[in-house]
Amino acid sequence: MRTPLAPTLRAVAATELRPLTGLSPDETYVLAVDLGTGGPKVAVISAKGRIAAHSFEKVGIDLGEDGSAEQNPQDWWNAIVNSAQRALSDSAVAPEKIIGVGCTAQWSGTVPIGADGQAIGPAISWMDSRGANAVRARVRGALNVQGYSASKLTRWVRRTGGIPSLSGKDPVGHIHFLREQRPDVYAATAVFLEPVDYLNLRLTGLARASHDTITLHWVTDNRNINAIAYDDGLFEMAGLDRARLPELVPTGSVLGGLTAEAAADLGLLAGTPVVAGTGDLHSAAVGSGAVDDFDGHLYIGTSSWISCHVPFKKTDALTNIASIPSGLPGRYLVADEHETGGACLTWLRDNMLFPSDALSQGDAPDAFFSVLNEMAVSAPAGSHGVMFTPWLNGERSPVDDHTIRGGFHNLSLSSTRADMVRAVFEGVALNSAWLLGAVEKYCKKPFDSLAFVGGGANSDIWSQIHADATGRTIRQIADPVLANVRGAGLITLLALGHVTLADIPATVQVKAVYTPDTTAHELYAGLLKEFVHLYEKTKGIHKRLNGRRLSDHGSA
Repeated sequence: MRTPLAPTLRAVAATELRPLTGLSPDETYVLAVDLGTGGPKVAVISAKGRIAAHSFEKVGIDLGEDGSAEQNPQDWWNAIVNSAQRALSDSAVAPEKIIGVGCTAQWSGTVPIGADGQAIGPAISWMDSRGANAVRARVRGALNVQGYSASKLTRWVRRTGGIPSLSGKDPVGHIHFLREQRPDVYAATAVFLEPVDYLNLRLTGLARASHDTITLHWVTDNRNINAIAYDDGLFEMAGLDRARLPELVPTGSVLGGLTAEAAADLGLLAGTPVVAGTGDLHSAAVGSGAVDDFDGHLYIGTSSWISCHVPFKKTDALTNIASIPSGLPGRYLVADEHETGGACLTWLRDNMLFPSDALSQGDAPDAFFSVLNEMAVSAPAGSHGVMFTPWLNGERSPVDDHTIRGGFHNLSLSSTRADMVRAVFEGVALNSAWLLGAVEKYCKKPFDSLAFVGGGANSDIWSQIHADATGRTIRQIADPVLANVRGAGLITLLALGHVTLADIPATVQVKAVYTPDTTAHELYAGLLKEFVHLYEKTKGIHKRLNGRRLSDHGSA
């Protein structure tokens, strides 16, 4: 029952779906949106999976020393509208040929929505850890295992497949932070939405979540993949208010029709079907073409992960790896995450090589990442002994540790900038190799190869370094930065009945295949052992350095 204090989101009548008759497959397209942390990509995608046109617009993020990470939801929408209009214009596809709209977005974020259907203040990003104290207090008990009450841990894992993160970097932590630190926002909130569900609210006027997007609130019973539902006992354990979470719809269902207002903004027709969206983990799997069980993919964008679909629900609490509801109906997907992947290169650019300060010699060149690739190639495997640990914002898998931090190690007077640049590439790859071992153990079988997607997969040298570090064949997917938006488009076409699951792998092209070099793999195998040792030997130091400082800000 709704509590008296909880506002009620104003009722919105679903827009009637417009008829979609008389179009041949060659005349059929969908509009797909991928809201990444850095901004949205919008693409016009044909019924055969071909990207006719796409556009991107950057969106900023506000990061704070207190663990805060926030974005403006209106900035998201403005950038999506601008990108959609450009993509539609470039594609020359008429609005009546767009038969559906589908979104994917950064996952594990929180947007507070008022009773008028508008966002209240900033959205809280998946990188935000300010709710950690509240979560830790909530999940403890008389007998604790790894910071969780043993009985609560057992119940959460058995029913959901996972647990609220002690780092506070999921919606449970975000909502508790708002309730404790911004009570005015909490009191005015009618519903808390994931970023992708906020986009669907803007598109349809309906506040809903799908069975997969709601997962990281840890309040749904996921044991039967075909009958996922809210669980009152889990709400009580999480300390969340059922009245402030959205109604659920099945994964891959048609949510409703595009409202007249959203249609006018985007340049589409009102009533165009909008398909319930997914998180970025889910869409990347589909956009990589890896839709069969145990067909793995590696993603490097701002964050990174290694994932695959599996035919079972299981959780490994020690490595923070679990199988959760997929973006494909009736399927489970392996969930894990590295907090920073490609973000390490962005950090290198913005804070070491081309910072905006008095010592800077100018802006980074337009081809900055190409220059980095060339520098990485100029240094030998192993970077003359220089090592980089990429935990710039803590880590989630295979260790859940929000106080660990990264850095360069084993520097000497003879170390060069090229050594340091290559060490960043290698540090991310060694982190991937560390995670791969945990994922393969979880799946109880090794991967023959990994489809490589995300912006990081644009790098040939990074593809080869990953092959050498992991000892696995790397399939570099063509246009890898478009994997998520391609996945959103394919999921939309699948929901509308214009493609089948069996059609999807053929829609994804492989640009190049990289096989491990035996000598390099042996070198990296030795470095991987030292890489893990660096974590083990420094985690206590980082906890002492960062634990109290972050706790003072309410984020540890």
